[in-house]
Amino acid sequence: MTMTQTAPQPMTQQRPAPAARAPKLNALGLDKNEYKGRESTLCKGCGHDSISQRIINATWELGLPQSQVIKLSGIGCSSKTPAYFLGQSHGFNAVHGRMPSVATGALIANRQLTAIGVSGDGDTASIGIGQFKHLVRRNVPMVYIVENNGVYGLTKGQFSATSDKGQKLKYAGVNQLPSLDVCLEALAANATFVARSFAGDAKQVEMLLKAAFSHRGIAVLDIISPCVTFNNLDSSNKSYGWGKEHEEPLHELNFVPKLEPIEIGEYDDEREVQLHDGSWLKLKKLTTDYDPTDKMLALRTLEEAHREQKFLTGLFYIDTHQPDMLELLHLVDTPLAHLTEAETRPSRAALKQIMAEL
Repeated sequence: MTMTQTAPQPMTQQRPAPAARAPKLNALGLDKNEYKGRESTLCKGCGHDSISQRIINATWELGLPQSQVIKLSGIGCSSKTPAYFLGQSHGFNAVHGRMPSVATGALIANRQLTAIGVSGDGDTASIGIGQFKHLVRRNVPMVYIVENNGVYGLTKGQFSATSDKGQKLKYAGVNQLPSLDVCLEALAANATFVARSFAGDAKQVEMLLKAAFSHRGIAVLDIISPCVTFNNLDSSNKSYGWGKEHEEPLHELNFVPKLEPIEIGEYDDEREVQLHDGSWLKLKKLTTDYDPTDKMLALRTLEEAHREQKFLTGLFYIDTHQPDMLELLHLVDTPLAHLTEAETRPSRAALKQIMAEL
């Protein structure tokens, strides 16, 4: 029997597997994934999901501790979104249009909380317009986001208060009523931070969010957030197609946090606004010389844009001098929720004195 000898096969060298890239961490040593929430149940492509991602990015970059964040909402598609970001923070889903009252109470009880309110055009501009106006006039220190799609998406496509006159919807027909402008309503109620953006403009949304979180007082962000199911025809000014074609930014925004070296130069086409935590918001002129500290200019600009159906985005107005609600109430530094009963309950002698004075 003939034996055949098999030639030895050359050994193939296996390249070592590349080392896993270390995740980028924020100032708290946390990975961005830890700022996520549950998986979204909204329609694929909904603008609300884009805004949720922008909130995740902004809060992670700012290093906000989730245990000190409270998320608040009312009713509607927008009000479901707090479940989709900052999964380790507190959340409260209030009655339709009544989220501002809950936010006010929560912040009075614990002034150390960072509050994020997420509402919709129906929740804010329709059933909740009264609550919204009083939240604003009190200058409650919170970030108040209106995810504005001009339609009641959760109840199958009726017009909302921000639907424009003449707007056509798939099932509701033609709107015969004039619309409300959330930013104009906020300014009329003396808001100290008013901005508008577009869910499709990720960079601008994130810059405005960072500035809003650094503002002391109410920060109203009206973000056009297209409803891909009921209101995404290119003829609608709340659609992706219309927004991308017609958006006119007032300025280019750049946020410089306190943690970074801050160098503010003198430029003819730039304006800088220092925020309460020491950060800076730099506004670079694009087409017009716009001053966001001029309230009358903001009102005229918004009224003109509303009348002419212009889609202006950016920071319309900011006031860094007006005290917020907590300052006006002269609350003690320790949150009321952390005080003991002995510290909050009047003594028997004090009660007797009060009764005697009556």
